[in-house]
Amino acid sequence: MTWYEAVLLLLGGAFAGAVNAMAGGGSMLTVPLLVLAGVPGVAANGSNRVGILTSNVSSLQSYRSEGVQIPKNLAPIVAPALVGSLVGAYGISRLTDETFERVFGLIMIPLILLTIFKPKVDAEAEPWSRNVTIGVFFCIGLYAGAIQAGVGLVLLAALSRSGYDLISANVVKVIFIFFATIIALPIFIIQGDIRWGPAFLLAVGLSAGGWIGAKFAVRGGEKWIRIVMIVAAIALALRLLGVWDWVF
Repeated sequence: MTWYEAVLLLLGGAFAGAVNAMAGGGSMLTVPLLVLAGVPGVAANGSNRVGILTSNVSSLQSYRSEGVQIPKNLAPIVAPALVGSLVGAYGISRLTDETFERVFGLIMIPLILLTIFKPKVDAEAEPWSRNVTIGVFFCIGLYAGAIQAGVGLVLLAALSRSGYDLISANVVKVIFIFFATIIALPIFIIQGDIRWGPAFLLAVGLSAGGWIGAKFAVRGGEKWIRIVMIVAAIALALRLLGVWDWVF
């Protein structure tokens, strides 16, 4: 890894962390950044989980320090997430690097649309039944284990239909991603799909960016950082899909 690839991961990770803190959806930038830094596609997907884990540990500690109560009876959400994440992580690790990069590039297109037109949290909606809740969060866990990027964009909407208010939904979202990552990460480690040097640099950048974004977000900042993130995501998606190779 060259010095400029290390700088790319630190600065790109910091920007993605700030996006997550101020607007949400920054994780869709980190896998392509790892690919640009020379990490193969599947290993980039695995290495990204190190930063996701550290970021969620930090968020959970922040919630605790603020005295936020952890909701009880999370089994219908966490249990299917564990199973789904395990299946998703194992399945995605079977892909070749080139196939994964193409798949990830295609998935980024609807994720960009979700970023532009974020799902609304409807606190007035009737909660799902227990069986529907289990099925929905198994599917979200499956996606979290396989891809992860953008999972937070749909979690809040899904959690609102499971009987949680907005504050509780944010806490449960962090817990969901934490447990999904805890299950998925060992799969990538066993498969040898972690590049620890790039993963560490990205994790440092994500943590720093998240802290800066949370502390120094200014009025109107979310709008502009979302615009920059969308432009960057489109460019990275085109890179993964090989469009730049056709153009240049």
